[in-house]
Amino acid sequence: MKLKNCVSGLLLTLGIALGGCAGAPAQNGSNRGEVIAAINKVNSYWQARAPAQDSPFWNVAAYHTGNMEAYRVTGNESYRRYTETWAEYNQWAGARSKDKSAWKYTYGETPEHVLFGDWQICFQVYADLYQLEKDPRKIARAREVMEYQMSTPDKDYWWWVDGLYMAMPVMTKMYEATGNRQYLDKMYEYYSHANSIMYDAQEKLYYRDARYVFPQHKSVNGKKDFWSRGDGWAFAALARVLSELPQDDPHRGEYVQRLQDMAAALLPLQQPEGYWTRSLMDPAHAPGPETSGTAFFTYGLLWGINNGLLPRDRYLPAAQRGWHYLTTVALQPDGKLGYVQPIGDRAIPGQVVDQNSTSHFGVGAFLLAGAEMVRLLDK
Repeated sequence: MKLKNCVSGLLLTLGIALGGCAGAPAQNGSNRGEVIAAINKVNSYWQARAPAQDSPFWNVAAYHTGNMEAYRVTGNESYRRYTETWAEYNQWAGARSKDKSAWKYTYGETPEHVLFGDWQICFQVYADLYQLEKDPRKIARAREVMEYQMSTPDKDYWWWVDGLYMAMPVMTKMYEATGNRQYLDKMYEYYSHANSIMYDAQEKLYYRDARYVFPQHKSVNGKKDFWSRGDGWAFAALARVLSELPQDDPHRGEYVQRLQDMAAALLPLQQPEGYWTRSLMDPAHAPGPETSGTAFFTYGLLWGINNGLLPRDRYLPAAQRGWHYLTTVALQPDGKLGYVQPIGDRAIPGQVVDQNSTSHFGVGAFLLAGAEMVRLLDK
């Protein structure tokens, strides 16, 4: 068994290496049709196997954030209908408790955890659907929850890095829907608290939460342990926020600088084959390819290039390498998206992440990256 695993590992490494070499010219020659085909292949595979009638919790809702972007670039109405069916199934709500005195924002999967960001990411998707057809019921629960939250004096709602992706774009989308400036003010307040507890100003990266701050926590080799998907959540959140944040927002420059700083920090951490490892600064901690973090980084780089915030000549090669990995290694012949680290909160040494490892949020991240690649090619 050990020999078999060793041979399989060598073949994977060789396959990735050869794919990277052989595919280098194709990276620069990608065309719109190829990218749309990859989006459709991944999304059709997923939707055929995952019923739309599913939970509004973060792992499912994160898929729908990507599916809406896939809809925008493909115009495929079946994608929109799939997400609308999901929203209707969940009655345009996240956690369902009506008793505000019982609402919580610690980690939890119960109806009372209404203020926990993992139950709020669905509001991003409802707000996107609202913009397509402005029926107030689509954002009624989002308004009830978020406006109650903003009425409290608490500012520590985003205490884990994933929360930036789960909830920051909710604030910009709800501002766009309502014109209520408080959404933007509170977003900055919550974001500032998040930075104070888990942002490393030296490395320009985020720890997953306060438990993982160095030197309290270290990788197996004694290094700072930045979790790839965690930083992917933060990087993608900045892109999604900036795409809708008003140009005159007083804190826009700070968000832009953070996006640029993170991009610069991520560039040298990319592996030659195009992926980022699960522990960004210690590849040996949990070696091998990982798709969700890589897809979020590829998306953020492409978004930054497309919107003039990241220099094309410096960052496009990295984005192309990321996309090449996503479409030649992560994407399996049948349409399954592999090498997605399972649900968790850190890079785990010895955890199996292989071609059969897939999940909602990984597919959503791939669709975000694909949509931005289409926009790049449309320029």
